[in-house]
Amino acid sequence: MTGPLADRDLFERLERFYDAVPRAGADARDHGPFTLFISQGGWTYYARPRLGFDGTITADDVASVRKLQRELGVRETFEWVVETTPSLSAAARADGLVVEEVPLLVLAKHRPAVLPAGYRLRRIAPDDPDLNRALAVAGVAFSHAGSSIGEAGVAARDQRAAEDTADHASLRARLADRRFVMFVIEGDEGPVASAGYQVAHDVTEIVGVATLPVARRRGLGAAVTSALIEDAVEAGIGTIFLSAASEDTARIYKGLGFEPIGHAGLAEPPPPPPSS
Repeated sequence: MTGPLADRDLFERLERFYDAVPRAGADARDHGPFTLFISQGGWTYYARPRLGFDGTITADDVASVRKLQRELGVRETFEWVVETTPSLSAAARADGLVVEEVPLLVLAKHRPAVLPAGYRLRRIAPDDPDLNRALAVAGVAFSHAGSSIGEAGVAARDQRAAEDTADHASLRARLADRRFVMFVIEGDEGPVASAGYQVAHDVTEIVGVATLPVARRRGLGAAVTSALIEDAVEAGIGTIFLSAASEDTARIYKGLGFEPIGHAGLAEPPPPPPSS
């Protein structure tokens, strides 16, 4: 089911965005009905249906790309818009991949969220000395998936940041020219929530909304998302969208003014069985 904002033109804009964004940091190789984005470093990419492709994708098509991914030593992962390429979900499952179809939402009218008392919001600068800790927030949060409150907090963040020895030159360059914008929310001990948006063709996707498990259920994710929306609107960006990890998460974004238009498809191999 698609929401009231969904139309052919909107989906075409999203497809142009999805095709454009990885090209700044990846080599693009067309293979059958897919474009495989091969990372040049810093970000992990995927295979997507080729821009403009409107045919049927088969399990053999998926298997062929996976073979190429293995040969190149990149992750066997796929992303797509379900409503644009509906055949891919069944094809990926038939080739043994685990498929998720998560809510895809577009901003209709922003309803701002309030920053909770005791926290500060700021944008990450290209030369920010705290970039590693800001990135570590997402690393810790996504390794403890879901929205439940947990024990992982600033110690886990700082340990992860200390282990990160990369210079993040590519990311800093994207921050400098605003192809990527990142905000953090800080408490007394530094960053506890983070998110960003990436831009192409007057379209932006909000990505990586993350809160340390110890600081969840305080409205921090909504607040950092709201700040990104305001920044994107001030920058004159016309279409703001995101995908939610679940229907529960989608409800938070609906409270900020997003409306569902469809689903984002994600596929990758099942996890290996536990060793005995």
